[in-house]
Parts: sequence; C-alpha cells; structure tokens
Amino acid sequence: MNVVAAARSSQGAAGVGGVGGTGRGGGAGRVHGAVRAVGRALHFPVTGTARGIRKATHAHGAGESGLGKLIELHAVNGAGDVMITIALASTVFFSVPTDEARGRVALYLAITMAPFTVLAPVIGPLLDRLPHGRRAAMAAAMLARALLALIISGAAASGSLELYPAALGVLVASKAYGVVRSAVVPRLLPPRFSLVKANSRVTLGGLLATGIAAPVGAGLQALGPRWPLYGAFVIFVAGTVLSFSLPPKVDSAKGEDVALLAADERHLHGPHLKPVKRPGLRTVGPAVTHALGANAALRCLSGFLIFFLAFLLREHPLAGESAAVSLGIVVVAAGVGNALGTAVGAWLRSRAPEIIIVTVVAVALGTAIVAAVFFGTFLVACLAAVAGFAQALAKLSLDALIQRDVPELVRTSAFARSETMLQMAWVFGGAVGIVMPLNGTLGLSVAAAMVAVGWLSTVRGLLGSARHGGRTRPRVA
Repeated sequence: MNVVAAARSSQGAAGVGGVGGTGRGGGAGRVHGAVRAVGRALHFPVTGTARGIRKATHAHGAGESGLGKLIELHAVNGAGDVMITIALASTVFFSVPTDEARGRVALYLAITMAPFTVLAPVIGPLLDRLPHGRRAAMAAAMLARALLALIISGAAASGSLELYPAALGVLVASKAYGVVRSAVVPRLLPPRFSLVKANSRVTLGGLLATGIAAPVGAGLQALGPRWPLYGAFVIFVAGTVLSFSLPPKVDSAKGEDVALLAADERHLHGPHLKPVKRPGLRTVGPAVTHALGANAALRCLSGFLIFFLAFLLREHPLAGESAAVSLGIVVVAAGVGNALGTAVGAWLRSRAPEIIIVTVVAVALGTAIVAAVFFGTFLVACLAAVAGFAQALAKLSLDALIQRDVPELVRTSAFARSETMLQMAWVFGGAVGIVMPLNGTLGLSVAAAMVAVGWLSTVRGLLGSARHGGRTRPRVA
C-alpha cells in the first residue's frame, strides 16, 4: 500500500509540475506567436507584393513554360538600364550649360553610338554561333554591365574619358541581351499564346520595372552621382544569377539556322561542299521587309524627339513651365504612350498586323504634322505619347509578321537582324536631332518628313500583303 501511495504521490507531483511547465511554455509560446505575427505584418508588403508579381508574371501558363521567369529577368534588365541612364544623363547632359551639353552629347554619340552601329551587325551573327549558350550569354551581358557600372561610377566622379568606352560597352551588352531575349521568347511560348502577346508581356514587365526604378534612381542621384551606378551594379548582379533560372530548353538550337541579309549569298554545305542558297531576310516575304521599314521610320522619330526636344525644351521651355517640368511632361507622356501600346498589343490578336502598322504610322505622321503647325505644350506632349504608342504597337506587329512569315529555321536570326536595323535607325534620328536648330516648328517638320518617307515607301507593300491575307510565303532554297 505504501508503494502504491508513493507511486500515486509521485504521479500527482509530476502532473502538477507538468501543468506548471505547460503554463510557462504557453506564455513563451504566446510571446513567440506575437513576435511572428508582427514579423509577418512587417514583411507582408514585401512578400505580398512579390507573390502578386509572381502570380501576374506566371499567369495563363507562363509559369509552366518558363515565360514568367523571362518576364522577371527582363524587368531586372529594365531597372538596371534606367539606373545607368539616369547617371549618364546627369553626367553628360544636366551638369553643364546647354551649349556645352550639346557638344558633350554629340561627342557621346560619336564615341559610343558610331562604333556601336558598326559593332551591332556583328552581334547577331556572333550570337548565332552560340545557340547552346543563351542563358550564359544573357548572364554575361548582365555581368558585363554590372562591372561597367562600377567603371562609369569612377569616371563620372573624376570626369575621365573612361566614361565613353564604358558607355559603349554598356550599349553593346544591352544589345546582346536584347538579341538573345528575342531568340528565347519563341522557345517559351505557353499553349495558345501568340508571339505578339508573349513579347508584349515581356516588354510590359520591363516598362513597369523601369517606371518603378526611375524614381528610385532619381533619389539615389540626389545622394551623389555614383549611387545610381551602385544600384545598377546590384541589380545586374541579381540578373546574372536570375539568367540561369531560365529553363534549359532555351539553350536548344534544334531546327535553327542563320538568316542572311543578302538573298543571293552562298556558302559551302554538306559532305560534297555543294554551294547552296541560304534563306535571307529578302526571301522571307515582302511584308516583313516593309514592316521593318515602317518600324525604322518610327525609331527615327523616337531618336529624333529624344535629343531634339531635350535641348529645345531646356533652352525654350513649354509655355508657363520650367525646363525640368517641360522635359518631365514629355518623358511621362512618351512612357505612358509606350506602356499603353504594349498593353493594347497584349490584348490584340495577331491578325492583320500590316493594317496595324500602316494605321499607327499614319497616326504618328498626322500628329507630327499638326504638332509642327500648331507647336505648343499640349501637342508636343500628344506627339510624344503617340510616338511611344505607335512604336510599341508597330514593333509587336513586326514580331507577329516575323512569326508568321519567317520559317522557324531562320526566325531567331531574323529577330537579331531586325533589332540591329531598328537600333541603327534610332541612332540616325538622334544624330539629326542634335544638329537641328532649336526651332520647334522646323524640328517637328523634319520629324514629320522622316515618318512620311517611311510610311509612303512601305504602305503599298504592306496593304498588298494584307489583301493577300499574308499568304506570301518565303522562298527557301
């Protein structure tokens, strides 16, 4: 009995101790739970936003196909580019008087853009030789810009000439990334996705990231000229890592070949070294070449407006506004127009892209003429918005034509060469904008003339292709 009583007594003591321990643990658990709840509340704006972005980028099968990861990578690319743009603009343009700034920008174009127009046509063929290393190529383009951002940060502070070759390197790396990205998109199409819709999703992601990063970059610029470049370094390092998160299938080159600019170029092929024709851009259907010409006209307009209005509005601000506000109005209008054009392209089906191109170029031409005749704040802002809208929607339509008319055998190379030609058109328009006298009516008249030449030389071919329903197929020898 004594043994049983002792056992019961010990069980009771253990029970009391257990209750006491549970009470103390419960108090600690409640404190720990409260701390975790506060932590979740503090992190929710970040994690909630991240989940929302991931849900948007991975919607409609984009997550399963890998397109969502490309959208996120392109957003990182846009954020990093805008950081470097803010730093370069502050160093080359805003830090000196107008006359000196004009000379600096001309020097910048001569030292960076001129060699770039020579190097750009080489980028596509070089990347064509690396079909199995697209992820590595995109990572290398990101890493190169990260390191160049650090070089520019030192040059911006000291004013040394290292700024210009480093800026050229940034342009080349950015171009290389753009070419590879265009080649990757067709590999990541979700089911029932058109190329124009996929490209618009990717482009819209980049535009949204640019809009978010721009004020951040401006805030960093207020801390010092180096800080936006430090921000670009961090962003591009993240992009380097993110590049390798793309699906392995983007490195596949199955069924691809090289598109040549000349239709009659020959090369030796096969075990018997028999000369054969390779399909080129002039053999892939007239709609593509005409659409490329129309897009080049819009890129000329874009380059011209950027440089011409930057100097014009700095010297002669819009009525009742300061130079900074005038430039801000034009930049915001162009950005809104570009985003709207991209968003419209995301919802449009890839039907009759020729009609879309003809229409948006005609609208841009009419707006430029009206803005030249009745030069004023509202019309200049309207022209900037229309130019951005037209450029975005026409480029998406060009992508749709390349998807429709260019054989898969050479589609990747066709994207590379079209991007190169459009960049060269932008450089040409920018160069004209720099040398133009600072007269609003005269300048916008020249802009209208650029668009008119492109529109009149391509409208007949585009409409003819549309009448045939896009049935003109490429001649592949």
